[in-house]
Amino acid sequence: MEVIRLKETLNMIKVITLKDIADKTGFTINTVSRALKDKDDISQVTKTLIQSTANEMGYIGNTLAGSLRSGTSKTIAVILGDISNPYFSIITKEIERKASSYGYCVLILNTEEDTTLERESILSVLSKKVDGIIISPCQKNLKNIDFLKMSGIPFVLLGRHFANKSMNYVICDDINGGYMATQHLIDKGHKKILFLNGPTFLSPAKERYAGYRNALKKNGIPFRLRLVKETNVITGNSRDIIRQAIDEKLDFTAILAFSDLVALETICALQNMGKKVPEDVSIVGFDNIQSNFIFPYSLTSVDTPKVEIAHNAVSILLKNIKDRKSEFCNTIISNKLIERGSTAECVVDPASR
Repeated sequence: MEVIRLKETLNMIKVITLKDIADKTGFTINTVSRALKDKDDISQVTKTLIQSTANEMGYIGNTLAGSLRSGTSKTIAVILGDISNPYFSIITKEIERKASSYGYCVLILNTEEDTTLERESILSVLSKKVDGIIISPCQKNLKNIDFLKMSGIPFVLLGRHFANKSMNYVICDDINGGYMATQHLIDKGHKKILFLNGPTFLSPAKERYAGYRNALKKNGIPFRLRLVKETNVITGNSRDIIRQAIDEKLDFTAILAFSDLVALETICALQNMGKKVPEDVSIVGFDNIQSNFIFPYSLTSVDTPKVEIAHNAVSILLKNIKDRKSEFCNTIISNKLIERGSTAECVVDPASR
């Protein structure tokens, strides 16, 4: 019954046409049309009157007809690995805000970091004739990205990139981020630093690992492969990994986590095992999601400028939509460390280090 009532209600809604607005305002249909498109040959006074009248009457523009005439849909797609991750949520909100300022709508799709779902997402948005795509690729292989390149649609990689491949991307300086986070812990006297990294086929994981090793080397600290563990970037198995590390009696006083979510999950696991942060173990995360959210635990984190990342991605994509022959743009954005309450001076007896 509710569905029938809804259909009846929709059928009762009168579709407002350009002629209706012309009759109401006294202008010609052509003038009304051009005013609603914000054309320069219509005076601002006339445009304001016609546009306000159209809003009052409930006029809905025919975007499909407009896209058929212009060859564009004024829609872009954002394809992400895990939209439930606050890092991606913050960036998506900023992408939508920036795109909207240029008159674009945004479609958002989630891949669960799965290449099959990624391929289906790409096919789905291509069938919807989007003008361009912002994508954070799964990176398990290049097949889907090669397919995107062959499709000819403009796209920008977000947060990840493929070495020695010609394509648009916006990333953070992850090598420096890994170095910065490790150096922060070293400066506090920590020499045994457990690194809970993401899968190394992901470019951020590979580059943060390089930064971690660079900091150890610069400070004359031996690299220990046992202190590097790989964790899942979606459903964190960090709790199992940290329990295993404790059971193995791994000797560490600090942890560098691939993301804030991994760091926060690790803190919970440590607390459940009777360990205190930062008194027993110091922890640094990545992404600084506390820049937008309030959490009960204050986490030291490498800040990745999410607004800047989002706005750069949109700007690059729109430039390529306008000019398909424009050169590829590779943007690397600087990051910084935000120190909070999860790191402290190492209190281990120096003789035992």
